[in-house]
Amino acid sequence: MAELTDDARAEVTGAVDRARAGAAVIEDWTQEQVDELTTAVAWAVVRKDNAEALARLAVDEGGFGNYADKVTKINKRVTGVLADMRSVRTVGVVEEDPERGLVKIAKPVGVVAALIPTTGPDATPPVKALFALKGRNAIVVAPHPRTRRSTELVVETMRAACEQVGAPADLVQSLASPSLPKTQELMRQADLIVATGGAGMVKAAYSSGTPAYGVGVGNSVHVVDDTADLDDAAAMIVAAKTFDYATSCLADNSVVAHTEVYDGLLDRLTAAGGHLCSADEAAALQTAMWPDGGHIPTIDVVAKPAPEIATLAGLEVASDCTFLIVEETGTGPEHPFSGEKLSVVLAMYRYDGAIERAAQIVNDITAYQGLGHTCGIHTATDANVDTLARLTRTSRVLVNLNLNEGAGSPRCGLPFTLSLSCGTWGGNITTENVNARHFVNLTWVARPIVPRPVSEEDLFAGHWAKHGR
Repeated sequence: MAELTDDARAEVTGAVDRARAGAAVIEDWTQEQVDELTTAVAWAVVRKDNAEALARLAVDEGGFGNYADKVTKINKRVTGVLADMRSVRTVGVVEEDPERGLVKIAKPVGVVAALIPTTGPDATPPVKALFALKGRNAIVVAPHPRTRRSTELVVETMRAACEQVGAPADLVQSLASPSLPKTQELMRQADLIVATGGAGMVKAAYSSGTPAYGVGVGNSVHVVDDTADLDDAAAMIVAAKTFDYATSCLADNSVVAHTEVYDGLLDRLTAAGGHLCSADEAAALQTAMWPDGGHIPTIDVVAKPAPEIATLAGLEVASDCTFLIVEETGTGPEHPFSGEKLSVVLAMYRYDGAIERAAQIVNDITAYQGLGHTCGIHTATDANVDTLARLTRTSRVLVNLNLNEGAGSPRCGLPFTLSLSCGTWGGNITTENVNARHFVNLTWVARPIVPRPVSEEDLFAGHWAKHGR
């Protein structure tokens, strides 16, 4: 690995120093001023000409996803975050509980270091910047080298918006000529890290010595039980799988369908543009996607259209094919289709019997890749929802939804975000959708209240009755 040069260290230090100076300017701003700032930044990003230019550059530079979906993603993610934050107080007293004598006062965390994945140079920086600015913090983003210009474009857009409302442009910065040593130095100097990307990046964030919010590997699994509305299930699966060519970590990687509805669901998926691979085609596709036999697919298939992936594997598919389907029975390294594919390739599993069997398959899949992230279920039975949620090691269980809605949607109450934490299962500190509430420190003020003593009789009577004193 390259060493951090003195010049590179000075560059990072300069960015952090400027960020601290910028944060000091808005430290005493009112909630109204902060909200004016976040509104200006959000509008600058989603404004039609800016969003379209950013989407175009992200596709051209990175080669991931497609232009139309990126415009939609930028708009929905940024406006969703802003809408979520409108009712969130991050200045002064943010919560009072007179009965318990408690008051909570919000304060900035300082300088936020944001690690940006190569598949998300467009929407990820503004989402993280909005969270940071809402808490009166500054943010320095570390772009992925492959998509540096896309991240720089959106950062420049946000810097101009800051100045428009009288805030320092240096509240939002991007590391020039990004490199791993620079990113590591930024993480060391910052006050908080928000890491979105591969497992190595998240591990580095947690190892930096700086408090960090990380995310786990995606690999979402969608269960379809024997009571499901198959038309809706198929529509939701296709929508998530094909949106932006599956750049989202939430896009269905596997479907686990009850044997009684499996064929009907498969028919609907193929009718909607899916190509069902034969055994020979699946073998050729596996070789093309994992040419070195590893567990991460080649960059040549990541967020690419289905015909391009098919050509790489030597498959013939219809010109209107939008995703590829592989039937699978196993999980783990010997069955790479059970992992996160980062592409419009969907693995199909069949289960028989009760929902407990589906939950076991979900756990087997995510134990290989994706532990703690997300699963979904299409069902008409609340009991099956409860059982799946109780038995799976996932942070989110989406019911009769498009799995991409796990990052926020008008149709569900999950906070809008692009940082989906996975709890201790995925090596993260929380299971929440990271949002604006995670970007402030809270000072708790405790005043005296009327004492409410608890007697030993209240606490131990049951134990004494059963086991004696």
